[in-house]
Amino acid sequence: MATAGATTPNGAPRAAEARLAEAASLAGSIGVAIVHSAVLPLRERRPSTLLGEGQVEAVRKDVADKGVTVAMLDASLTPVQQRNLERAWGCKVIDRTGLILEIFGERARTREGSLQVELAHLEYQRTRLVRSWTHLERQRGGFGFLGGPGESQIEIDRRLIGERIVKIKRELDQVRRTRGLHRRARERVPYPVIALVGYTNAGKSTLFNALTGAGVQAVDQLFATLDPTMRAIGLPSGRSAILSDTVGFISDLPTQLVEAFRATLEEVAAADIILHVRDAAHPDTAAQKRDVLKVLGELAEGPHATLDQGWEARVMEVLNKADLIGGIAEAAAGVADPNAIAVSALTGEGLPELRAALDTRLSAGMEVVDYAIPAADGARLAWLYRHGEVVSREEGEAGDIAITVRLSPANRARFERDPFAG
Repeated sequence: MATAGATTPNGAPRAAEARLAEAASLAGSIGVAIVHSAVLPLRERRPSTLLGEGQVEAVRKDVADKGVTVAMLDASLTPVQQRNLERAWGCKVIDRTGLILEIFGERARTREGSLQVELAHLEYQRTRLVRSWTHLERQRGGFGFLGGPGESQIEIDRRLIGERIVKIKRELDQVRRTRGLHRRARERVPYPVIALVGYTNAGKSTLFNALTGAGVQAVDQLFATLDPTMRAIGLPSGRSAILSDTVGFISDLPTQLVEAFRATLEEVAAADIILHVRDAAHPDTAAQKRDVLKVLGELAEGPHATLDQGWEARVMEVLNKADLIGGIAEAAAGVADPNAIAVSALTGEGLPELRAALDTRLSAGMEVVDYAIPAADGARLAWLYRHGEVVSREEGEAGDIAITVRLSPANRARFERDPFAG
């Protein structure tokens, strides 16, 4: 296990020890026994091996002395660098991208998650076919009337991978269409959506469980959650919202995974509030915040952008794990954003304030309107209670009920049109 040259998205160096600890946690999360780890400073990146000759030789001795079967570099390796290091060290070598792909492959549970991971894996392996197989130089005969050498095995493998990639992308397009139908069904209810995002292991699933009472897996482990989960959450005003738990982000998230998980992260794009959960107790919490915002920014770029350009205005920051640093007052004092809310999802401290803040944010764009509803029209009264916040209610002398309610513009339009129209 080695880490080589780690930087934050703005170019500043990250703490090497913190980066090494994160890499060790990544490897350990899939059952890899770490027998040796080291930080290897890079003066320059060698095109052939990434590392310098002396470093390659020193690692070779460590690999031989400790009987290492897999060496992991916390860096991005080219196919040539990976092949040369495997030859030099006599063991399998994987880089940061390969390790994260292995973790995602093990953790994906739903059909959608499995497809997304497989797509990312195939995109990654397509450039690395040349390094592994001894049979790739063999030729297969041509077909038809023309002679010639035919396809080489490597060409066949690449063609098969390409065909599988096309098929997976078609299936993921179907997933997006299905998600769109589900979203439109929710819009007809409709409930506001709050999406949890954050660095991996920031405590999103623990917070999700604390707010909803769900039993989503929440363990002290990187990438414990890959497949999105949605549950209803009650707010102080009496209104309901949908809370969505999503995959965690990480520094240097492989490009293949950013692309592959666009379908999953569409839940973030549709959210009324993006709740950015931070690990306030982590020494690299500021760098982790930049990593998360960088990935979200990437999702707002390009012709297939998932997020709209105004996504930053929908972000609320939550400082989790306040119990590890002395409580919510100490956690809040450590950040510049006065609107950030400190909580402990584990102990429940700060959760009432978080619910109230979510309620206030969702109310910001709502309209206060007055209606006179016949007392016998219980269905319309019930609808207003479900979809709005009732401010006041008075019984009228003529048998009508004068009700003042706070509604979103969409709900107001729907109610005044017909609350029971599809």
